[in-house]
Amino acid sequence: MKNIEILRIMSLRGPNIWTYRSTLEAWIDIGELEDFPSNTLPGFNQRLTTWLPSLIEHRCSYGERGGFVQRLEDGTWPGHILEHVTLELQNLAGMPGGFGKARSTSVRGVYKVAVRARHEQVTRAALYAARDLVMAAIEDKPFDVPAAIGTLREMVDSRCLGPSTACIVEAADERRIPSFRLTEGNLVQLGHGIRQRRIWTAETDQTSAIAESISSDKDLTKSLLQACGVPVPEGQLVESAAEAWEAAEDIGLPVVVKPSDANHGRGVCIDLTTRAEIEAAYEIALKEGSSVIVERFIRGNEHRLLIVGGRLAAAARGEPVSITGDGKSTILQLIDTQLNSDPRRGELEECPLSLVLLDQEPAARLELERQGYNGDSVPAAGKVVLIQRNGNVAIDVTDLVHPSVAAAASLAARVVGLDIAGVDLVAEDISRPLEEQRGAIVEVNAGPGLLMHLKPAEGSPRPVGKAIVEHLFAAADNGRIPIVGVTGTHGKTTVSRLIAWQLHLSGNHVGLACGNGLYFAQRQVEKGDCANWESAQRVLINRAVEAAVFENSHDTILSEGLVYDRCQVGVVTNIAIGDSLPQYYIADAEEMVKVTRTQVDVVLPTGVAVLNAADPLVAPMASLCDGEVIFFGIDAALPVIAEHLAQDKRAVFIRNEQIMLAIGKNEMLLADITTVPLIARNKEQFQLENVLAAVAAAWALDISHDLIRAGIETFDLA
Repeated sequence: MKNIEILRIMSLRGPNIWTYRSTLEAWIDIGELEDFPSNTLPGFNQRLTTWLPSLIEHRCSYGERGGFVQRLEDGTWPGHILEHVTLELQNLAGMPGGFGKARSTSVRGVYKVAVRARHEQVTRAALYAARDLVMAAIEDKPFDVPAAIGTLREMVDSRCLGPSTACIVEAADERRIPSFRLTEGNLVQLGHGIRQRRIWTAETDQTSAIAESISSDKDLTKSLLQACGVPVPEGQLVESAAEAWEAAEDIGLPVVVKPSDANHGRGVCIDLTTRAEIEAAYEIALKEGSSVIVERFIRGNEHRLLIVGGRLAAAARGEPVSITGDGKSTILQLIDTQLNSDPRRGELEECPLSLVLLDQEPAARLELERQGYNGDSVPAAGKVVLIQRNGNVAIDVTDLVHPSVAAAASLAARVVGLDIAGVDLVAEDISRPLEEQRGAIVEVNAGPGLLMHLKPAEGSPRPVGKAIVEHLFAAADNGRIPIVGVTGTHGKTTVSRLIAWQLHLSGNHVGLACGNGLYFAQRQVEKGDCANWESAQRVLINRAVEAAVFENSHDTILSEGLVYDRCQVGVVTNIAIGDSLPQYYIADAEEMVKVTRTQVDVVLPTGVAVLNAADPLVAPMASLCDGEVIFFGIDAALPVIAEHLAQDKRAVFIRNEQIMLAIGKNEMLLADITTVPLIARNKEQFQLENVLAAVAAAWALDISHDLIRAGIETFDLA
């Protein structure tokens, strides 16, 4: 029976044998379909490309548009097809990811399919949907493609990072600043260990709880701003509808009535001139907050200024929302056809404009009542009906903001105490000083949404994520701590512990995840095998850690990926002759090299790979390293070491029972092996190589020779 069976799925959350990025690897068994490439299945290609016409954009191995469709016509197998369909379903659901690979294994009909996975659960769901779609196309059965994409899109919206957080993470990625998602929500760590920063949408670890509390109390905010000379509208806190009218009379009509502690314009009614309007607006505002403010109405449009680290990052102007009557349609119908049909409007987080829903907008209903309408009214043809005075249509005006207006908004953010703030002000002309037009700042908001600046209704998008990253990290700061990764067949745990000990002696608070356990500052906090992704992540999220050492087994690389995207030092101890991992379909030395090289691939251009010169499988990895290479070996006469030194490069070796450090022709005595307990007790080759590997790694980390010597002479495995 023809079928595609998914045997196993592995989430590779970091660099792996496929790519530097998080990847989902699926093992599939196509069974009898191994004998039926796509060009032998009647009608299959047509059904597939009809359901997913955007597959034409997949370049595939031909390197040009339509390449994958050509492969279908030439004949390709279900593993390859499943890869492309999974990627396309993700793309159509709003989670792009262009990387994919499909490779056969040593078992007939069993393939490994790897696809980029920005979110494991979404990609997993896309994979299963792709399997069902491909099988339906093979068997000529119906398949509801829009429903499948809709389900995935809902998952993307509910589980992936929101647009505000995502734009900051993307900006950090452009700066090569690593990131971790700490929760299923939008709490993200940028950087590692002691160098890390945290964000939650547009809030940071510098955003104080006191400042947030102040910003949520509109009356307190206004009094603080007024005391510091920031222009604000006159207003009063009121406790009843009657008191709201009295306050309006004192202030002078027209007025604004709004909640004292709500955000995003909810419950705000403006340009009110009658007692009935003000009392009705009071009830609307009270439903949205705990108390109500009455303020002087300021003529002009609302503007949102994004202040990041005391500087203006972006500005947008809001404009009223209205419809135009046709003499036949009701206001509700006109809202649907003229407003809610706009593709920019929607309930999903990536939509820059919200749907206009009268049943959920009491302020809009009040606005209609003021004009003598309700939702069922039919305006005359050509009649313009105002729906929302403070609509969320955002037009970019960043380049128009007067310097004094930007300075006033920056001062408002500082007065409240926010490092990132959305400052709302009303002015007729943002290019003129506020004082000239009786403009004023009406709110200062914590955690402002960034979407209006990323996708303005008109004007240029602004790089607000970049502004926030630059606020958090100085130009030369990439948020990284020194990371050492150690892999190979034997010696990984010993080498890792010895490197961590030398880093400890050099004054660093070191995190170590290895086969013996999890350690912080040489204190074992967990016993057992901790050479895994979860334990390593615990090291990198620890704010005290100044340097980290990780043991990475071949099993970890294949089943989880590396926890770090790049490292300062990558150590490869050896690859044992005959080593294989049949449980992963890794059967020979060539495939073992592909696994092991992952550690070398992630060495930073400013970093160092430490490689075993005596291992014929390890030494050639030097050509794969983006950074420097230090070879280690017991025998200085090894051809690899001799050639390396001839190029004035670094090596560590033993001569006359002495550990030597060499740069080209210059050699330095480090220590006699009789003074190194690890060697003195056991002079077997593997232990000598372990010490040399650790010495080379410490040298790569710029630890002084004296401390390296002290480290190997005082290290105890017990």
